[in-house]
Amino acid sequence: MNDRSTELLRFRPLLPNAKVTDDMSLDEQFQNATLRPIIKFQNNLLIAAFRNYTNKHKNSFYELNLPKRLEYIERAVQKDVKFRNSLKGMIIGQFTVEEYEGYIQNSSALNKRMMTMVIERLKDQVQLFDLAPLL
Repeated sequence: MNDRSTELLRFRPLLPNAKVTDDMSLDEQFQNATLRPIIKFQNNLLIAAFRNYTNKHKNSFYELNLPKRLEYIERAVQKDVKFRNSLKGMIIGQFTVEEYEGYIQNSSALNKRMMTMVIERLKDQVQLFDLAPLL
């Protein structure tokens, strides 16, 4: 393993609940071993990116009630290709080369898992967006 890989792994949070076992699919193993720690590590950046997204869209998010905000988050990540690709880049950029090589074997399914996890993380923290939006 090279220095970059070693350093990337060193900074990732340990998630005791993200277990990896032999009876899991390779996608689930990748999700728990790689995606979950990276998404947790990148949490503040993901929140800042979503705030920026809402600001660029005239802050209409802040006028919505809670159910509509949750829909807005899901729609933004699923339907806005540029925003989704930006979020994916924030996560994929934290992969080691070895993880990237595993990722490209089934990137479509792993992208779906990745974006589902990001959507859920943003929804679970929707109260953070009640703070004044970035200007």
